[in-house]
Amino acid sequence: PPRSTLFPYTTLFRSIDSVEMGSFRKVAGIESETETIEYKEVTAKGQMIIRKQPGAMKWSDITLERRIDTSTSLWEWRKQVIDGDIDSARRHGSIVAKDSKMNEVARWNFTSGWPSKWTGADFDASANEVATEKVVITHEGIVRA
Repeated sequence: PPRSTLFPYTTLFRSIDSVEMGSFRKVAGIESETETIEYKEVTAKGQMIIRKQPGAMKWSDITLERRIDTSTSLWEWRKQVIDGDIDSARRHGSIVAKDSKMNEVARWNFTSGWPSKWTGADFDASANEVATEKVVITHEGIVRA
């Protein structure tokens, strides 16, 4: 089969009710890790060895960055947390990578995500940069779908 060509950094975030939150130029933090527990053991010959066992799972926060536009959906979601409505703010969602024909090529689903940080743009009239906003999503697990 032919190889898909990915748009650079083109991904989408979708909330639990399948509402598309937009296209993002950067996504970071799609990772999981198992903590390592080390313990020492002495063999029957008296030799000390270090054993390693898997511990708790942990997941990195996901950071999404996009160009600022007229949508206030990310801010409204963050405002739920600011207003203390964390239960309503928790959502399951997906990070979806698409190819040049907008076909889905990869998906990561996260559980019980909520925006722990929102960052607005730095405005500098002398700079030649696009204004962006960032949101950090704290969640309870991510899997490749």
